[in-house]
Amino acid sequence: MLRSMNPLAKLAGLPRAKPAQPALPARMTAHNLTRQTVLSDKLEVAGSGATRRKGLLGRAGLEPGGGLWIVPCESVHTFFMRFPIDLVYLDRNNRVRKVQHAVGPWRLSACFTAHSVLELPAGAARESRTERGDVVEMQEMATRDSD
Repeated sequence: MLRSMNPLAKLAGLPRAKPAQPALPARMTAHNLTRQTVLSDKLEVAGSGATRRKGLLGRAGLEPGGGLWIVPCESVHTFFMRFPIDLVYLDRNNRVRKVQHAVGPWRLSACFTAHSVLELPAGAARESRTERGDVVEMQEMATRDSD
């Protein structure tokens, strides 16, 4: 059996180096650049394994303007959820690959060409007129300076 570990690192007891990934901010905004509309102005980011697994489970709902960006993600489930959500699947260039409206509890949804998904309050995708092919931009939320 072949191993892809550097033999010197093994002798020295060093762990394998993982490629560094830039950390995502905890809160962002999501804008549909194609339609010039806002998808979420209070977007939370689920970029770690634990936050991706938890998703929106345990919440009573999403407030208007809220949302969760799960990165990476190509499929979601709504098992044990208590409210419907809109799903906007994005590729690596943040181009919309698929939109699912008002996905209720106990459902599965997938888009195998997606790299991430926006989970939004039911109706947010329709209100922003978001469609397949649109480009979405995420920006870090500006922080207020206290004067």
